[in-house]
Amino acid sequence: MNAEDFPTPDADVESVTPETLKQRIDDGESVTILDARMSGDYEEWHIDGENVDSINVPYFHFLDEKLDSDVIADVPDDREVTVLCAKGGASEYVAGTLAERGYDVHHLEDGMNGWARIYETVEVTDYDGAGTLLQYQRPSSGCLGYLVYDDAEAAIIDPLRAFTERYLDDADELGVDLKYALDTHIHADHISGVRNLDAEGVEGVIPAAAVNRGVTYADELTTAEDGEAFHVGDATIETVATPGHTTGMTSYLVGDSLLATGDGLFIESVARPDLEEGDEGAPEAARMLYESLQERVLTLPDDTLVGGAHFSDAAVPADDGTYTTPIGQLVEEMDALTMNEDDFVETVLADMPPRPANYEDIIGTNLGQNSVDDDEAFTLELGPNNCAASQESLAGD
Repeated sequence: MNAEDFPTPDADVESVTPETLKQRIDDGESVTILDARMSGDYEEWHIDGENVDSINVPYFHFLDEKLDSDVIADVPDDREVTVLCAKGGASEYVAGTLAERGYDVHHLEDGMNGWARIYETVEVTDYDGAGTLLQYQRPSSGCLGYLVYDDAEAAIIDPLRAFTERYLDDADELGVDLKYALDTHIHADHISGVRNLDAEGVEGVIPAAAVNRGVTYADELTTAEDGEAFHVGDATIETVATPGHTTGMTSYLVGDSLLATGDGLFIESVARPDLEEGDEGAPEAARMLYESLQERVLTLPDDTLVGGAHFSDAAVPADDGTYTTPIGQLVEEMDALTMNEDDFVETVLADMPPRPANYEDIIGTNLGQNSVDDDEAFTLELGPNNCAASQESLAGD
């Protein structure tokens, strides 16, 4: 059903914004959520956390003339409940139905679509290169991006198409010229914003090694070769080829202080190697990843920060709130980084999560082979990223 198809409940129901709900969760408040989406959608992707009690009761149960008491048996009546759905229509109806029965409820404004529009910036305070480094965080999907700025110039790494205007507005607010938009690879979980930013006068950059995957727009952008450097003020962004997750996977060493590793290495796991060549090519890609990590990443100084393009629920942020960790600490915490090659490959292939939703369509769009409008692009990338080799943390193992 569409949001407008749900009857208006007799009881007045207040709404809560996604930002307010996120702040309550971040503040450690106990939050109870009734997710009214279908069970399959809920299992694939829902709001979770140590202080979040999440219950799934699909909205259609509330459409019956007589609501079965068994349906709402797990819905607590002794505390506030936040009802949510995909877009906000069903949740308002469900919340109203519960309010009529005396429950203390409100509903999430714009539902999970609104949750997916939360995009936060946190300064990487342990960064000690030239300029200032910010990390963009999208909690709904775990997407991370990086903005480095110095001397009135800036560059964004792994921008999202959905937030094109946000980057431009942030640059204006900081008083800097957004000079470069760089992608680490052809993403499989979100639509890249590099081409949209390029159309706005920002120099779009993609790895030269990714072009052979079938990129249709390579002649329109700058292609970055291994070892090439880009400059914003006194800050240098050096291209470091790190194939494995994909053949074109590329990291960027920012200010000799942080390695933006894309989907090659995360603070809680390593990359999954099957999204380009499938199951058949995954073992070879895993060996390529092992070589990249051992020869291009772990050879950097121990205090070099690692910042991936994603984080999962298993990731623990640093004291500054960013999902970054020094290489030396990762080596101590993640056994996979000190294994021999055969053991590494076996570990990486052992328990990979489901592939990202719509990943083939997303890859096709990022290659330029598909054309989708902004609404379609936003819908395609809803859900978890699943670009790591394991849904559980490999750090601290």
